[in-house]
Amino acid sequence: MTPDPTRSAVAGEDNLEPAAPACVMCFNAADPTGAGGLTGDIAAVTAMGAHPLPVVTSVLMRDTAQVFDQHVLDTDAVVEQSRYVLEDVTLAGWKVGFLGSAENVSAVAEILSDYSDVPLVAYMPSVAWLEEDQQQSYLDAFRELILPATEVLVGNHKTLTDFLLPEWDSERPPSARELAVAAAEHGTRYVLVTGILLASKGNEQFIDNVLAGPQGALTGEKFERFDASFLGSGDTLSAALAALLAAGSELQAAVGEALSFLDQALDAGFRPGMGNIVPDRFFWALPPAEDEAGAGEDGSEPPADEPGDTGSPRRVH
Repeated sequence: MTPDPTRSAVAGEDNLEPAAPACVMCFNAADPTGAGGLTGDIAAVTAMGAHPLPVVTSVLMRDTAQVFDQHVLDTDAVVEQSRYVLEDVTLAGWKVGFLGSAENVSAVAEILSDYSDVPLVAYMPSVAWLEEDQQQSYLDAFRELILPATEVLVGNHKTLTDFLLPEWDSERPPSARELAVAAAEHGTRYVLVTGILLASKGNEQFIDNVLAGPQGALTGEKFERFDASFLGSGDTLSAALAALLAAGSELQAAVGEALSFLDQALDAGFRPGMGNIVPDRFFWALPPAEDEAGAGEDGSEPPADEPGDTGSPRRVH
């Protein structure tokens, strides 16, 4: 599109350029399946009306079923990608996903520290596919360097339990509040815990998604469990939340809207290959099918952990 030379950005003139949408910088891995990683971030942030600033931290070698390997970008490349943009664009929000290595965690944390007033949503995926020493160093660095800057930490219940309470040995799973207390010890204000299993009612199994702080649960959504496998849901939820907070939404309202968005994106999800279902972040842009008897009914699930998680429940009505 060719810019209109008659438009002016000078204050006080009639032909002002429209205000830019809230800009969200996303640090994440490149996912060639288009399901999660930076692709998921870009789609979700854009769908929520914000503008993504994507920074590549790693390139995943994966299909829609599993991660095979990764190519980690050099820390200088990660830093330079972000610094040039940050010197030019006004930032309104951060989304941190998979950073590839402990070294990149350190580099990203240093960048975040220069913009401590900008809200940060961090997503903790399952990194079980990494070799044990790489996994441990990555988690230790993320815990020490990213959590202190995090407004909301998003993750699946099991993944956050393994990350925040690795020594948990009780027969009962930790509550969202207990996870929030553990996160707060590292400086994180809130956790958004997905996929919490609830007691069965007859043949129905329910799961819960809860936003909690150290004082207790703040809000959440209960969904009926439906067995299906999804890829990209965790990045979708966290990126949508980051966009909403960047645009100025209040936290609890933003969480509710982000969960509703994920709910509908998963209900419209599709299976592009032989692996998992991919959420359709632009479900709202598609015309309804003429023969769709149940139009208006939506679905959801607790976000899956990426990269590597292959099983998540889904809401049905």
